[in-house]
Amino acid sequence: MFPFFKKKPIVPHVRLTGVIGNAGRFNKGMDLTGQRDILKKAFSIKKITHVAISINSPGGSPVQSHLIYSYIRQLADKKKIKVIIFAEDVAASGGYLISCAGDEIYANSSSIIGSIGVISASFGFKELIKKIGIERRVYTAGKNKSTLDPFVEEKEEDIKRLKSIQLELHADFIKVVETSRGSKLQEPEKNNIFTGEFWTGSSALKLGLIDGLGNADQILKEKFGEDVVVKNFEKPKSWIGKKLSASVEGQVTNVINSIEEKTFWQKFGL
Repeated sequence: MFPFFKKKPIVPHVRLTGVIGNAGRFNKGMDLTGQRDILKKAFSIKKITHVAISINSPGGSPVQSHLIYSYIRQLADKKKIKVIIFAEDVAASGGYLISCAGDEIYANSSSIIGSIGVISASFGFKELIKKIGIERRVYTAGKNKSTLDPFVEEKEEDIKRLKSIQLELHADFIKVVETSRGSKLQEPEKNNIFTGEFWTGSSALKLGLIDGLGNADQILKEKFGEDVVVKNFEKPKSWIGKKLSASVEGQVTNVINSIEEKTFWQKFGL
């Protein structure tokens, strides 16, 4: 066959962006239901050897993070396709868990990587409602139904129960990272890799959390040549979502969403 008839290599490129799970009271963030079809289409392109996935997420729901991770690995193993992950601004907590679905992980030198841990945060309003003369009335069947109620004194047994759940979730997270990164990890205990700390891309490379530095365009051209065809996949905004965003109600909702979602990103200085 003549050289000019040679087909250009194709690499599907999926973008996964945002808080995982609920991103606010009025907004659903990234979850498996919303990303399943796009991932399936990307892995269904004929005669491909790799799928690229860019991730920009500060984390969120541990369940949805694990579901997306597992689905990517399921597709990759079934079709014998390699996965290349590209971390953008942040691939932390659940965002890093999803990144572990990659056979290779790349990031920018300034990307935020890691935060392998579990967090639960709330407020206590016991003294506030007492000061303004509000009486709290709660009736339950089951002594633990009102666990960690923010309007009453914390109970030691409730805290212990929550910590137990967190330790189980943390152990699951660690297992995913160890399965993905294996011997690439550099002295996890000494370097506090599983303590919830996070690092820049440059430091993450030294710790074995990623495989290299670079963006998707650069790395894909290095691997597949200058004539590589990158076929982009990203979940489009729904027609209803577009209409809502244009309305006054939508603008108010967007402000509320952005405030709630910002709390996830601010942890990483963004």
